[in-house]
Amino acid sequence: MKVLLISANRTEINMRTMPLGLAFVAEAARRRGHEVEMLDLARVGDTGAEIAQAISRYAPEVIGVSIRNIDDQAMRDTRFLYEDDRAVISLVRTLTDQPIVLGGAGYSMFPDAILADTGADLGIEGEGEVAFLSVIEALEKGGTLDSIPGVHVKNGGPAEHRGLIRNMVDSPLPDPALVLDTSRVQEDTWVPVQTRRGCPLNCSYCSTASIEGRILRKRNVESVVEWIAKLREIGVRTFYFVDNTFNLPRSYAMELCETMSRASLDVEWRCILYPWRLDEELASSMARAGCTEVSLGAESADNEVLRRMNKRFRREDIAETNLLLAKYGIRQMGFLMLGAPGETRGSIERSLAFMDSLSLDSFKISIGVRIYPGTALADEAREQGIITPRDTLLEPRFYINPTLDEEWIRQTVAQYAATRPNWITT
Repeated sequence: MKVLLISANRTEINMRTMPLGLAFVAEAARRRGHEVEMLDLARVGDTGAEIAQAISRYAPEVIGVSIRNIDDQAMRDTRFLYEDDRAVISLVRTLTDQPIVLGGAGYSMFPDAILADTGADLGIEGEGEVAFLSVIEALEKGGTLDSIPGVHVKNGGPAEHRGLIRNMVDSPLPDPALVLDTSRVQEDTWVPVQTRRGCPLNCSYCSTASIEGRILRKRNVESVVEWIAKLREIGVRTFYFVDNTFNLPRSYAMELCETMSRASLDVEWRCILYPWRLDEELASSMARAGCTEVSLGAESADNEVLRRMNKRFRREDIAETNLLLAKYGIRQMGFLMLGAPGETRGSIERSLAFMDSLSLDSFKISIGVRIYPGTALADEAREQGIITPRDTLLEPRFYINPTLDEEWIRQTVAQYAATRPNWITT
């Protein structure tokens, strides 16, 4: 079939994002023999004209639209980014009667709500490489759709429980041209790399399980390094690993770093680090392999709040991790989320003072915690009457412990941030 895949995201948060997830789907479809064209709306100016031109010129038989960010996760002056995605889907519907299939991380968190809200025909919850192939081949043959795991059908019954790609070792990495414009590589072109999917840690507020599942699945390290080397050949020097916890499991992180070092890639990279079980050997190996910066997701520095978040680490682990990374010259961006269950004025003051004592190059503070479906935080918010059982949570809702005053939190944070230019508050 002729397939048009559209990455609807046009938002840059911290850095330009690239449609890595959609590229995996495109690669899988091409390898199965389908004709695939990709349109990344972050790369174009007049999105409406580009979409219309692509549909007119290419005449696709099925259109996939990937939804990445629903909102910017900021409680005050929230940017409801999904409205732009809805407009893209609506435009596609006016231009063609061919099936529209939704997917992506944003869709997977709110599959029924988004499908009901748009003019789309189908949606894929979770990983798309296998499910999308099943969808387009069923469309091609006139087969049934509602029995495909993870596929939601407009006006249909409940979707079959989604499947997971159990064997990521043999799952192909995409052609670099699907991820970025290979003719316009610049010095600051940061390319995303995914080595693992799924997270078993089950943090109380986290949406990862809705997107990737709780079973950790790993790619073959050699294939990842070969893919990075291929990008290096066309001039890419900077990468960021999108894995939720780069350092877990430790054995895999060590193997990846050592393999990168042996390949002498001459690259620089960033990652997301879970501040737990980082030892000197791994920190040293990361630095040798080219790691220059990490996002240190502490979220709190109060042990009781961390326990309520279902974190494995404690504040002592955060301090130890910070020292190790600083020792090997790895820059650190710290994160706090204030207002979670168990939070008090005292815990906020302790967390701010503790994070201020660390060697952080930048520090981002979020006031209020975005509530996502299927999380322990959503259950607690429902019990406390902050949200209702009928709330889909598609329109952003945030949690602040009802015993706390939001304005007091903002004033307290503002007093610190006034003399600390590397602090960012949302």
